[in-house]
Amino acid sequence: MKRLLIQLVKFLFFLGLGVGILYLVYRGQNRAYQEDCALKGIPAADCSLLDKVIADFGQVNYAWILLVLTAFTLSNVSRAIRWNMLLKSMGYTPRLSNGFLTIVLGYFANLGLPRLGEVVRAGTMARYENMPVEKVMGTIVVDRVVDVISILLVSALAFFLQYDAIWAFLDQQVDLGDRFGGLANLFWALVLSGLLVLGAFFLFRRRLEGFALYQKVVNIGRGFLEGLQTIGKLDKPWLFVLHSINIWFMYFLMTYLCFFAFAPTAHLGPVAALLVFVFGGWGIVIPSPGGMGTYHFLAQTALSIYGISGDDAFSWANIAFFSIQLGNNILLGLLALLILPLRNRNYHPQQIQYEQAA
Repeated sequence: MKRLLIQLVKFLFFLGLGVGILYLVYRGQNRAYQEDCALKGIPAADCSLLDKVIADFGQVNYAWILLVLTAFTLSNVSRAIRWNMLLKSMGYTPRLSNGFLTIVLGYFANLGLPRLGEVVRAGTMARYENMPVEKVMGTIVVDRVVDVISILLVSALAFFLQYDAIWAFLDQQVDLGDRFGGLANLFWALVLSGLLVLGAFFLFRRRLEGFALYQKVVNIGRGFLEGLQTIGKLDKPWLFVLHSINIWFMYFLMTYLCFFAFAPTAHLGPVAALLVFVFGGWGIVIPSPGGMGTYHFLAQTALSIYGISGDDAFSWANIAFFSIQLGNNILLGLLALLILPLRNRNYHPQQIQYEQAA
C-alpha cells in the first residue's frame, strides 16, 4: 500500500509538472493571441486560442499523420533490432517481437511517470526471455548513452546549418527571460535538487554500506557495467551504427512529414524540420509525461525562427505531440499489454550459453 501511494504521488507530481508547463505555454501564447486579435479589431469573445487549436485539428491532413506514425514505428523496429544485438552479445537470443513490444510498452509507461518506461521495459523483457533484469537494464543504459551521443551530434549539425538564423532570432529578442518565463527558474531548481541528492549520497555512503538496499543497488550497478561492455562485443558493429542512424533519421522524418499535415507549416523545408526536431527532442528529454509542455514550448520557439506565428506554432506542436501520443504510444502500448502475454504463453526461451558457462 505504501509503495502504491509513493508511485501515485510521483505520477501526480510529474503529471502536474507537465500540465503546469503546458499551461504556462498556453497562457503566454493566448495573451499574445488576444493582443493580435485586438489589433485586428476582432472582439475578445470571438478570439479563443483553444477554439483555434480544435479547429486546426479538424483541418489536418491525416494521410501525412499516418506517415508520421509509420516512421515512428520503423524507428522502434530499428531500436528493437539494435537492442537485441546488445542482448545477443551476452549470449541471449530474444525474440524481435518481444523487443519491439516491450519498447512500445515502455513509451506507454513513460506517459504515467517519466523514466518509468525503462524499468517496465527491462522488467518485462527479463520476465518473458528469462534474463537477469539488471543485465537487461545495463543494455538499456547503453541504448540511452547512444541516444545522448546521437542527439548531441544531430544538435551540432542543426546549429551548424542554421547558425545565422538562430543568431538573428536571438538578436531580435529584447529579453529572453520574458519568453522563457518561469521555466528557467524551474530548470535550475531541478538541477540544484539533483546536486543536493548526489551530495547527500556521497557524504553518507559509508553508513549506507551496511544496508541490504545499498548492496542491491551495487549489484544493479555491476549489471549496468556488464551491459555497457556489450557494445564492444558486437558481431556486426556497423549494423548497430546503421540502425542507430535510421532511428534518428526516422525521428527527423516524423517532424518533416508533420509539416505537410498542417497548412501554415507545409512550405517549410528539411533544414527547418531538422532544427524544430532538435528543439522538440530536447523538450522530450526534460522529465514531463512524454515531454508534455516542454516539447510544445521548444518546438514553438523553433518554429518562430521561421516566421510561423505563435498561435499556428502552438497548434502544430499540439498536432505533432498528441498524434504520436495517441496514435503510437497509447494505442500500441495498450496492444502490447494484450499481445505480450498471448505471444509468450507457450514460449520457453532457449538455455543461455552465457549462464551455463558461469
